[in-house]
Amino acid sequence: MHWKKWLLLSSFLILIGTAYFLGLFERLTFEELKNHRKNLLIFVEKYPYLSPLIFMAIYAFFVSLSIPGGAILSLAGGFLFGTLKGTILVIIGATTGASMIFYAAKSIFKELFKKKTAPFLNKMEKGFQTNAANYLLFLRFIPLFPFWLINLAPAFFQVSFWTFFWTTCIGITPGSYIYTQAGSGLGKIFEKGEDFSMDHIFNFEIKIALFLLALFILIPICIKHVARKRSEKK
Repeated sequence: MHWKKWLLLSSFLILIGTAYFLGLFERLTFEELKNHRKNLLIFVEKYPYLSPLIFMAIYAFFVSLSIPGGAILSLAGGFLFGTLKGTILVIIGATTGASMIFYAAKSIFKELFKKKTAPFLNKMEKGFQTNAANYLLFLRFIPLFPFWLINLAPAFFQVSFWTFFWTTCIGITPGSYIYTQAGSGLGKIFEKGEDFSMDHIFNFEIKIALFLLALFILIPICIKHVARKRSEKK
């Protein structure tokens, strides 16, 4: 193995070890956000330029290591920075982290990640071969597969980095906005001591809207499929 790959592999393992040692796998919860909300708000107010950078770095870190917790981080983004700014920070952080794991799967850990995702690849192969960009957008809108898997799978279907990058940016925007908008209202929930549930965010109307948006994205794929079938009959 080339020394660069050894270096990146060592860095990857160190990051995972650090995350495990710090207990990040268990700490990223709604209760932790609730308990530390005052200190977090004070930090953001005291360091208005540094805090967004730290938030994006943390988000990218979690996504690149496929650590669960994106929903809580998105809520925190809305709570700490507001809906608009929080959405932008979430998109940048999530896209950066996703791009890192995509690059790792495409160039460094290809065989390792391919074995990990093998059971799912056959289910996704046809979609990527038909129209990779539209299929990726569809998968971002409607999470039929885990977020980490959608970051890895395109690396094995010759999807370019640029296609992966822009579809990720656009595809995660609706969900990011919904979460950060919900997060911006957490202050009142905390003050009143009310219970909070993820069901409050993705209610029936929101799910229908995202589903219809995903179907709209699939239209070009369907048209291409029908056109190919007609040409084959002639």
